[in-house]
Amino acid sequence: MSNENLIFVINPGSTSTKVAVFSGNDELDNENIQHSVEDLKGFSNIIEQYVFRKEILLQWLKKHHYNLNDFSAIACRGGLLHPLPSGVYKVSPTLVNDLKTCRYGSHASNLAAIIGFDLSKEFDIPAYIANPVTVDEMIPVARYSGLKGIQRKSIFHALNQKYIAQKAAKDIGKKYHEANLIVVHLGGGISVGAHKQGKVVDVNNALNGEGPYSAERSGTLPSLSLLKLCFSGKYTKEEMMKKLAGQGGMVSHVNSNNAKTIEDKAMEGDKQHKLLFDGMIYQTAKIIGEMSAVLSGDVDAIVLTGGMARSKYLANEIGDYTSYIAPIKVFPGEDEMAALAENAFSVISGESEAFSYKEI
Repeated sequence: MSNENLIFVINPGSTSTKVAVFSGNDELDNENIQHSVEDLKGFSNIIEQYVFRKEILLQWLKKHHYNLNDFSAIACRGGLLHPLPSGVYKVSPTLVNDLKTCRYGSHASNLAAIIGFDLSKEFDIPAYIANPVTVDEMIPVARYSGLKGIQRKSIFHALNQKYIAQKAAKDIGKKYHEANLIVVHLGGGISVGAHKQGKVVDVNNALNGEGPYSAERSGTLPSLSLLKLCFSGKYTKEEMMKKLAGQGGMVSHVNSNNAKTIEDKAMEGDKQHKLLFDGMIYQTAKIIGEMSAVLSGDVDAIVLTGGMARSKYLANEIGDYTSYIAPIKVFPGEDEMAALAENAFSVISGESEAFSYKEI
C-alpha cells in the first residue's frame, strides 16, 4: 500500500495501547489492544514496557498488512513534559530523553513518543506529538495559590479539549480563536477549561488533586484533613499519591471506578451511589461556574466531552445547574486518535508547522 498521507497513530494507556491508521483525516483501521495483569506484571515501571509495547505494535502492523515504509508520519500521544504552548511538536532526542527519564513524571503516554522516535529513525519518517497534557496557556493571575512556593499547574486533557473546542466553535458558527468556551472533559479524571479566543487561560489540574472528584481521582480536598491524613503514619508518600489519582474519587467510596456501573446503581435506587454520583456532578457544575467568572460571563457555549458525557442523566443535570450561563453542547466520547492524526496531517500537508521541543 502506498499513500503519501498515511499516518500511524500510537496512544498507550496504563492497561492498553490504542493504535490506528489514517489516510489524511480519514480513519482506515483502529484497535484498542488490551494488556492483562499477567502481561505487565514483570515490569517494575512504565519505561521498562518499551520493548514489549513496540513489538506489539509491529505485530499489529504485520497482521493488518501495513508496511511502515509506506507511511508519511507517526502521530504519538504526548507524555508528561515541561509546560509548553499548544500545537504540534516534532519528536526529538531532547523530548524523548525527558520522557525516558520521567523528568516531569511517569505515565504510560510517555511510551508513545519513545516508540515513535525509534520507528521514525528506523524507517526515516517524521514522528510528532500534539497538545500533550502539559499544555500551558494559563494567564499569570491564574497561577497564584495562597501559599508561597506552591503554584497552580496546567495539567489537563489538552488533546481532546482543543480538538472538541474547535468542533464546538464551528458548530456555533465561529472560529476557535473567536470563541469563548467552557470545555468539560468527563473521563477517568475531569478537567474544566476556560477557552478564551483560542487559549486555555485557566483549567484545573485534573491529574494531581484539583477540581471535581471523578471515578478514580480525589479532586480538591479539605487541606487540613488531607494534611492530618498525610502525617497520620498510616500511609507512605506513594500510597497517598495513589489516593489522589488511581484510588481516590468514587472508587474510594464504593470500590468501583466504573462510572457507568455506579450510575446504574444510582438509578436503581441505591442511595449511596446516587449521592456519590450527584456529588461529582455538583462539583463539576461549581467549577463550570468558576470558569464562567474567568470569562467574565461572556461564554458562547459549555461543551461536554469524554466518556462520561455519554450519560444523558449527567449531561441533563449539569445543564440544570449551568445552562443559565450558556447553551450546552455535548460531544460524547474521546477523539484522541482523530485529533492526533489531524494534527500530524496539518504538518505533512503544509497547513501548519511543527514546533521544536526545547530543554528547560
